[in-house]
Amino acid sequence: MRVLLVEDDFRLGPRLKGDLEQAGYVADLATDGINAEFMGSTEPYDLIVLDLELPKLSGLQVLSAWRAAGNTVPVLILTANDSWEQRVDGFKAGADDYLGKPFSTEELLARINAIIKRCHGSVPQAPIFDGLRLDEDRQMVRIGSGGDESLTSMEFRLLRLFMLNPGKLLSKSYLVEHLYGAEADMESNTLEVYIKRVRRKIGEQRIQTRRGQGYVLSAISTEVDP
Repeated sequence: MRVLLVEDDFRLGPRLKGDLEQAGYVADLATDGINAEFMGSTEPYDLIVLDLELPKLSGLQVLSAWRAAGNTVPVLILTANDSWEQRVDGFKAGADDYLGKPFSTEELLARINAIIKRCHGSVPQAPIFDGLRLDEDRQMVRIGSGGDESLTSMEFRLLRLFMLNPGKLLSKSYLVEHLYGAEADMESNTLEVYIKRVRRKIGEQRIQTRRGQGYVLSAISTEVDP
């Protein structure tokens, strides 16, 4: 999953970016309102974490510009001024959630996970599909009633994308952009390598290849989730 982090604090921004990447997200960092507005308008993000106190353009101005242009990407606002008036202004501008500073990384990640899952039409719980249960805290997957399979960081990111979009055709370009970010090499066969690795762990038939189109996570059993 790909996240845009908009934070001008030169200490907090890189630290949060590292925390997001450690949690399995692809994270881009913008440090002012103009760059944030451009990046959020041109790149396919799953969620944006937006600070309000930004140079050049305020966070509310940036958010209002996105919404006026029809950009519906979910936005979680960060602010040091946690007043109810500012919360109201943020929600009116189109924010999906609000988090006042200071905050814990654990709460930020929990709110991000909840927003993304709601946007994919699921309740905020562990992703479950066809006997697969993804443990996001430990980055492991349980298959049916068997044991847990550990996942590398990239395997976890890839499987989470599929499990949040079960039965949907995901193109190679979509997967690459949400796994690697804007600087990805679209000609690389690295994606196919990771898909093969995930198949070996969850079952060869679960991830189907649609030649020239992409990949689909499909059900292969009627097993009840534990």
